[in-house]
Amino acid sequence: MTARQRTLSALLGIGICAALIWGLDEAPKLSYHHHEGKVFGTYYNIRYEAAVDLEDSIKAAFTAFDNSLSLFNPHSILSAVNDNRDTVTNAYFETMWAEATRVHRLSNGAFDITVAPLVNYWGFGKKDRNPSLSLPSREGNKDIDSLLVFVGFEKVQLIGHKVVKADPRVQIDGGAVAKGQACDMIAEVLRRNGAANYLVDIGGEVVAHGVNAKGEKWHIGITKPNLNNEGAQEELQEILAVSDICMATSGNYRNYYYSEGERRSHTIDPRSGYPVQHSLLSATVVSSSCMRADAMATACMVLGAEEAMAMIDRAGDAACYLIVAQNDSLITITSPQWDDFIR
Repeated sequence: MTARQRTLSALLGIGICAALIWGLDEAPKLSYHHHEGKVFGTYYNIRYEAAVDLEDSIKAAFTAFDNSLSLFNPHSILSAVNDNRDTVTNAYFETMWAEATRVHRLSNGAFDITVAPLVNYWGFGKKDRNPSLSLPSREGNKDIDSLLVFVGFEKVQLIGHKVVKADPRVQIDGGAVAKGQACDMIAEVLRRNGAANYLVDIGGEVVAHGVNAKGEKWHIGITKPNLNNEGAQEELQEILAVSDICMATSGNYRNYYYSEGERRSHTIDPRSGYPVQHSLLSATVVSSSCMRADAMATACMVLGAEEAMAMIDRAGDAACYLIVAQNDSLITITSPQWDDFIR
């Protein structure tokens, strides 16, 4: 090999090494991805910035969650518990259980995942509503009294990864926490795969982090309750620009029906056995996790505005935005911590 050839060979080698080093140093190209569809009886809308499409990972997580906590999947762990089949719980179930226990205590029993028999009785659970169901009296009703015998969180325990019931008729409904928990789960899938900017929305429960594709904070709407115009297009009470937030909303303005002139909301007070009847129409809660926000939003709807504010104050890691009916208008009430979260 001539001196010139050796020089060219050396230069070529340096060029290849430089190209390899450049390739190693070059960061993967990030782009925003968007997935939407139906899951758990509601919709999902997920946007995130990542180097690769994560749809398969997202769908696998949805399947694992459904196999754990779905009331409508006969093969889920939750269905096995409700059917009194011998089963061992898993991490999803036990995370739900721990949060349900915390909010049950925090709300003085207003949040209770054993409320399922009452939810079914009033036509908002797995069973179809009986259109002839009339509003029973609030005192001395034998149906309600008989159901309350096996409603109450004190009637179940989690021992050695198994649910132990005081009565086999005790049923568990994780629906008031499931959407929030699923949001946390999908957010964790995105984080593990390198996403720093994302929005996870499952049925109105939201986890938002970072910024959107325009480099702006994520925009999230709070729906304005509409009690008089069924089927009317939804209006927004307020649009929030947020980042790094977990938010959930519960309301009595969508899932309800009328019977004999009485309006029945889907929010059942597990302490009395009856649908709630008060002026609080919507509760939006932000907290340290979407699961926690979801559970506390439900508890707020059971408690009513005044007691809800007291519970949020006790929580220490939450804030709320309440919409209350006052005469023929709506008023909003926010807890003192709200502005600390919404910034």
